Amino acid sequence: MAAIPSFSDRERYVRELGEFLRIPSVSREPEHRHDLDAAAAWVAGQLTFAGGRVVETAGHPIVLGEWLGAPGAPTILVYGHYDVQPAGDETGWESPPFEPAVRGGRVYARGATDDKGPVLVALKVAQAFAEQDGGLPLNVRFLVEGEEEIGSPSLPAFLEQHRDELAADLVVSADGAMWRPTEPSIAISAKGLVGLDIVVSGPRIDLHSGRHGGAVQNPNHALARILASLHTPEGAVAVPGFYDGVAPLGEADRAALARVPFDDEAYRRDVAAVPALHGEPGFTTLERLWIRPTLEVNGIAGGGPFTVIPGRATAHVTCRLVPDQRPDAILGAIAAHVGAHRPPGVEVEIVPQPGAVPAYSIPADHPAIAEAEAALRAVYPDREPLLVRMGGTLPAAVLFERILGLKTLLFSFSTGDEQLHAPNEFFRLSRLEEGMRAWAELWLRLAAERVLRGASRI
Repeated sequence: MAAIPSFSDRERYVRELGEFLRIPSVSREPEHRHDLDAAAAWVAGQLTFAGGRVVETAGHPIVLGEWLGAPGAPTILVYGHYDVQPAGDETGWESPPFEPAVRGGRVYARGATDDKGPVLVALKVAQAFAEQDGGLPLNVRFLVEGEEEIGSPSLPAFLEQHRDELAADLVVSADGAMWRPTEPSIAISAKGLVGLDIVVSGPRIDLHSGRHGGAVQNPNHALARILASLHTPEGAVAVPGFYDGVAPLGEADRAALARVPFDDEAYRRDVAAVPALHGEPGFTTLERLWIRPTLEVNGIAGGGPFTVIPGRATAHVTCRLVPDQRPDAILGAIAAHVGAHRPPGVEVEIVPQPGAVPAYSIPADHPAIAEAEAALRAVYPDREPLLVRMGGTLPAAVLFERILGLKTLLFSFSTGDEQLHAPNEFFRLSRLEEGMRAWAELWLRLAAERVLRGASRI
């Protein structure tokens, strides 16, 4: 087996990560289009040894590269994204979101952990092998997109058009997140997602509540009744058909989850910060987080701090789905339920949101999982890796499976507590070296893993 390169130049890695983080590549905001182009060019510049190039799409550009100089070795497709979420209210940040700040062994900036830090890890491993050995231990293709944070709308057509350029045996994703910083882990599933707006319309215009109150249905009141009907008082989803097709939780799965260290009280106190935990009865908190579907009301709008009956009220709703739940079926079930619970005096419309995606999973006995576990053991010899599930959604993994016929190994060195999508997002600097060593170990092990060929294909 070839030698693991040295990854001791933290100062260089932090400097280069800072360059990447200073680019405000916010895919959701049109005014940042030039920043997205700049971020794509930055990534392509890191892949000069692999013919890195920026390829235009119907939306934001995708960066491709490939090094195919290892005859007989497997080919992997490395995936990540360079786009980031909006900074949000900057008053919540201790330092400007696009001016990276190093504090306490962490770098703080929007995109630090989702996904620029983890992408840098993969890029630097490839560079290190190329510099040390003149090539990589296996064949590697790279795809770094700029639309993950908006549901990857251009990726399906791009994959269809570039099938031959993206042929591989396995996708290895820098996106995703480990469960906790204290335990190395590999996510073997991610929940699906479907989003919608419930729009309740009443009077043609806002009405004075003194002159018209008590005479017309208030859309806020109607919306509140509809939203309250979506769950039972105990916390289960009350929409008929919502749980159709959801596999019962087997005893083996229950036992495996019970072995994962988890403290309800610590979670309540340190993460949720609520008076009490609440959710679907009959399941543990970890079971609800990882393997049960959810329906959440994310936002409500209507009227304001003035004396009117609003003409309309809206709620944004998202559902996190598990295997065998179809997004279109869930949308249909919610629409039927809302229609059945429409109060008199208002009209109700369901507006589906783009980006619906089913759940993703990779078998726990897939050969890539075994090699990933071995790589983590080499880096963390005193900690046994955990196989975990993700409550979040990774659209690209579903698309790689559906279009390219490839399974995706989620091998990110982000962790779930690093304020993803929130103010003061950060990335632990120790994860740079640890991640690079683990990625290097993984590549060497996959290079020797002959059974990988075809194992990830459907």
